[in-house]
Amino acid sequence: MVEQIVGFLERAAGMISLFGVVVIAVGFLIAAGRFAAGYRRLGPDGSFGQFKVGLGRALLLGLEILVVSDVLETITVRPTFSSLAALAVLVILRTVVSWTLTLEVEGHWPWQPAGQE
Repeated sequence: MVEQIVGFLERAAGMISLFGVVVIAVGFLIAAGRFAAGYRRLGPDGSFGQFKVGLGRALLLGLEILVVSDVLETITVRPTFSSLAALAVLVILRTVVSWTLTLEVEGHWPWQPAGQE
């Protein structure tokens, strides 16, 4: 019974990882398509701004999904101190990247209200 649950959790973590990668790839394709479509209408600067925001949002969502997958894998599949340390480093790095992307996309840090810079 325990082996079946662990096997299910391994497959679930793999599927969640795959979903995170797909979210990033599809987000890139959508942002690139919008960039190409808006290039003539908005010019290079305006369309690049939209591309940057669209890609940043896709990366933020994909990174959050990948953190969920890493947590699931570490807690259920390989519960060792070294894997827990690796998870902590990954979560810290992805959190810093997420904060930086939020600053770039929204123009303020995640803990600041929207009107405050």
